[in-house]
Amino acid sequence: MIQYSFENKVAVITGAGIGIGFEIAKQLSLSGAKVVLNDLDAQLAIEAANRIQEFGGECIPMAGDSSDLDTIDEIMQQAVQEFGRLDFAIANAGITTFGSFLDYELESLQRLMKVNIQGSFFLAHAAAKQIVKQKSSGRILFMSSVTGHQAHPNLAAYGMTKSALEMLAKNLGVELAKHRITVNAIAPGATLTERTLESDPKYMEEWKSLTPSGVVSTPLDIANAALFLLSEESAQITGQSIIVDGGWTAVSPPPGE
Repeated sequence: MIQYSFENKVAVITGAGIGIGFEIAKQLSLSGAKVVLNDLDAQLAIEAANRIQEFGGECIPMAGDSSDLDTIDEIMQQAVQEFGRLDFAIANAGITTFGSFLDYELESLQRLMKVNIQGSFFLAHAAAKQIVKQKSSGRILFMSSVTGHQAHPNLAAYGMTKSALEMLAKNLGVELAKHRITVNAIAPGATLTERTLESDPKYMEEWKSLTPSGVVSTPLDIANAALFLLSEESAQITGQSIIVDGGWTAVSPPPGE
C-alpha cells in the first residue's frame, strides 16, 4: 500500500461507523490526518473513533443525521473548534432502497433524495465555504456507485441518486477549481462489508463469480482510491469518478442470473 502523509490535515467523513467510511477514516488517521467521524448511530460513532484511537490515530466522534443541515453545521464547527481548520470532506453517508419502479413509493424516494443528495450537497457546500474562508486548498469526495453507471434490477431510484452525485462532482470541480478545491467521486462495485454480509451471507460467493477479477472488493480497496484522490498526487484530477469494481461495469451481469 502506498504511504501518504496527511500531517496537519483535517478531514470530516459522514456515515463512517462501519464499512467503507470507517476504513477511509482509519487510513486517513493512520496517515497523519485528524478526523471528525460522523455516524447516525451514536454508539457506532464512538466505537469507531475509539478503535481508530487504539491504532494511534487522532479521531473524534460526531453523532447525528448527516442529511440534516444543523448536523452538517455542527460537524464543521467541531472540526474547526477542535483542529483549527478543514482540508477534506468525504460525503460517504448514504442509504439504499430496493423496489420495482411500478411499485415504488414516494416516501422511499424522499428518503433517498434527502440522505444521498441533500446530505452530500450541503456537506460539500459547508466544506467549500470553510476552505475558501481559510484561503487554502482542499478536497471533496462523494461516494457514488457502479449503479450510477449501469442499470441494476430494482435500483432505479438509488442509481439515479448516484448518477446525480457524479454530475455534481463535475459541476463543482469546475466551479471550485479557482479556489484550489478538487471535487471527485468514487463508484464502488460489490464490496464486502458488515452490512452486505448481513443482508446476504452468500454475498462474497455470488459476487466473486460475477466479477471479472474474481475478487470482491474490500473497504480497503475503496479507501486506497479515496486516499489517492485526497493526496497531492491527484492535484490535477477534478470533476471525475473513479470506478472500483474489479471490472464489473465492463460486463455488468446482474445477481441471480
